[in-house]
Order: sequence, then C-alpha cells, then structure tokens
Amino acid sequence: MTCVEMDVENYLRRIGYVAPAMPTLDVLRSVHVSHLMSVPFENLTLHSGGQVRLDLPLLYDKIVNQRRGGFCFENNSLFSWLLSRLGFQVTLLSGQVRNSITGRYGPPFDHLISMVTLEGRRWLCDVGYGSSGFTFPISLEVSGTQRQGHREYRVRNDQGMCFLEWQGEEDTGAGGDWTELYKFTLEPRRLEDFVEMCQYHQTSPSSIFFCKSLCSILKPEGRLNYIGRKLNTITFPSEVTGAVVKTTEELEDEQIPAVLAEHFGVVLNSPLKPKDEAITPPPPIY
Repeated sequence: MTCVEMDVENYLRRIGYVAPAMPTLDVLRSVHVSHLMSVPFENLTLHSGGQVRLDLPLLYDKIVNQRRGGFCFENNSLFSWLLSRLGFQVTLLSGQVRNSITGRYGPPFDHLISMVTLEGRRWLCDVGYGSSGFTFPISLEVSGTQRQGHREYRVRNDQGMCFLEWQGEEDTGAGGDWTELYKFTLEPRRLEDFVEMCQYHQTSPSSIFFCKSLCSILKPEGRLNYIGRKLNTITFPSEVTGAVVKTTEELEDEQIPAVLAEHFGVVLNSPLKPKDEAITPPPPIY
C-alpha cells in the first residue's frame, strides 16, 4: 500500500473550513456542515470497477487528495478521525438503516455513525447518510423535537435502542407523523467491526449501494441527488417558494460524467456503469 500522509490542515481545506479549529460546539457544528457541503455521499467506486477498503490512509487519499466522497463507512470513519485529531472525544457507533423502499431495517453494523461527548453532553454526528440526513449534530440529551431549518428531527429511546426520526421535507408541525431513519445503540465500536458489512453493501442485492449508483450533496439552497440515470434537485423553502420544490432530470449515459464533475466535483478514474435496479428486501429479522 502506498504511504499516505494524513494531514489535518489539508483535510480542513478540502471541506472549506478556514476558521480556528478548537474542540468547541461551534466548531463541531461548522465542520459538520462544511463536510456535508464539500464531500458527497456516494458509492460510485462500486460502479466504476473499484472496491472500498476500510483503511483510513486509503480513505484519506480518496476523499482529501482525490476530492471524492464515499458512503457511511468512508465519510463517517474519516470524519471521526478528523474530529479526534481536533481534540474531540469521539465514539464510533453502529446503526441499522430503515430502508425507505423496502421498509425494513438492515443488519447490525449496517451504518457507521459517531458520537461526540463535549462538556458532558453527547452529540450524534453523521456526514454519511444522504438526502434525509441532518445538517448539524443532533443532541442525544434531548427527547423532544430538534428543528434544523424547515426539518424536524428527534431521537426516541426505547429500552436502550435509539431511533433517529424525522418528519420528512414538509413542515407538518409538532403533531405531524414521524418516520424512522435508523436505529442505533450507544455501545462503543471499532472500525474493524464494520468490515463485514462494508463488504455486504458492495455485493448484496438487498443493499441500495449494490443496486443503485448514487451521489448526493448538500447545497446552500437544498440538495442534489444523482441516482442511476436521474438527477433530482431538492430546493428548500424560501421567501419566494414558501415550500420544498423537487425536480427530476433524465440523463443520458454520456451526460453523467459531466454532471458528476460540475455538480458534485467528482471525477472518476474509470468509466461509470449507471445502475438503478430493484432492491431485494432483506429478511424481516432485524
């Protein structure tokens, strides 16, 4: 393996963070949103002839030097390394995502997230979830609604299992319906614990990452989502629109590389094979 120098300052420049980086809540919030707006949530390595390995120097080279993104195991593990180097107390956690298409939870270690403990308070961090993910760290000390822009989130605890929930893109108020995004426990984990599930997501027809080529990034005005041969744009409410606006553009195969480069900053070393296949529901045992 080629030796890769992992430099904190280069990482901060990669995500466009230029302020002093001390282990404070303001800095945690700032680097979290900076990461989301600079590093795409994407699985394009799998669909361009490559394979993901959970090796931090390799992930650093991909995300910082090659200016790519990754899925949860990549983005969140490397972000956790950055936070640790900045002086934060970081704990890796295991989550299980509720698939919005199949309605079922994935297996344990399905999702890698991190918890930061700061001045006695715990914060959930996740820069590797995608379109419905939160922008700023979520407090694990609060059971009620946590509002971020037009979105509402909450963490519900049920017999030691935590459930991250949201109310969707529409602002339905305190009485609106809640939808589970993923569940997790606060048991500390190691990066090695996720190796098997990282391989699962690259090979299983029950994984969205195997079945669909995708790339998603947060923008100041909303979010862009590429999937298969479509580019979906979500524009957040403003004084002009007053509501969430969603549009979809159909793409030809030859258009996709330019779309990825222009809108996501992603340039692949090998040709992409666009994919958007149906997901096989996993066994309902999780």
